[in-house]
Amino acid sequence: MRLGIFSDVHANLEALVAVVNAYRDEAVDEYYSLGDTVGYGASPNECAQTVRALVRATVLGNHDAAVSGRMDYSYYYDAARSALDFHCRSLDPGHMDWLRGLPYTIKLDEHGLLLCHGSPLQPEEFDYVFTEDQARGLLPMYDKLPRATFIGHSHLCRLFALSRDRAYEIPVGRHVLDPGRKYVISVGSVGQPRDFDNRASYTVFDTRTSVIEFRRVPYDIERCAGKIFRSPLAPNFANRLFLGL
Repeated sequence: MRLGIFSDVHANLEALVAVVNAYRDEAVDEYYSLGDTVGYGASPNECAQTVRALVRATVLGNHDAAVSGRMDYSYYYDAARSALDFHCRSLDPGHMDWLRGLPYTIKLDEHGLLLCHGSPLQPEEFDYVFTEDQARGLLPMYDKLPRATFIGHSHLCRLFALSRDRAYEIPVGRHVLDPGRKYVISVGSVGQPRDFDNRASYTVFDTRTSVIEFRRVPYDIERCAGKIFRSPLAPNFANRLFLGL
C-alpha cells in the first residue's frame, strides 16, 4: 500500500492544491495529515475542507489545538497569536468541531507506523525533533517505538535512523528502511517550508517495499501571498513564503 503523508498546511490553499495534484501521479492508496491545517495563512476553511475530504485521518497539531481551544497560546509571539485569533473568528463551526475531535497520535499497527505532530515522547507537548540530539532523546523509548514514526511540526524534511544506542541523520530523498533500524521521519511542510526551498513538501511511503520518498512541488506563491497581504494577517507570513523560511 502506498501512503501519502504530509503536514503543516497552515491555511495555504495554493500549496495544498499543488500537493494534491502532484499526488495524483503517485498511485497513493491512502492519505494522512500530521496536523496544523490552520495557522499563519489566509484560507483556513478551504484547507480544512480539502484535508477533510482527502485524508483517511489526521492528528492534532499545535496550531489546530490553539484555534480549537485545546491549548493556551498566550505565550506565542504577537503575530502568530493574532493569526490564531483571526482563525478562531473565521473558522466554520463544522471545521472547529473537527479540530476539537482530533487525536494526538494515530497508530497504523498493520504497517508498523505511528503518526504524530511533534515528538512521540509526549505528543501533547508538541516538542520538536529535527536534530540528531533531539532524535537521541527518543532512545529511552526505543522498545516502544514502531518501525517508523512520521512527524511534522518543524517544517523541515529530516530522516533519522535509530538503534538501541544510536540515532543518526540520513539525507532525504528516496530511502529503503532497514528492518534492523527504527526511523523518525519529519515530512516537512506543505504550506510554510523552512529549509530555504519554497516549494511545498510531501512524502510517499510504500508499506510493501518500505521505501520512503520525499517530494517537492512549486505552487503559486504570489497568489497565496496576495491573500495574506489583503487580510488582517501579518505581512511577514506572506514574505517568508517566497524565501522558504
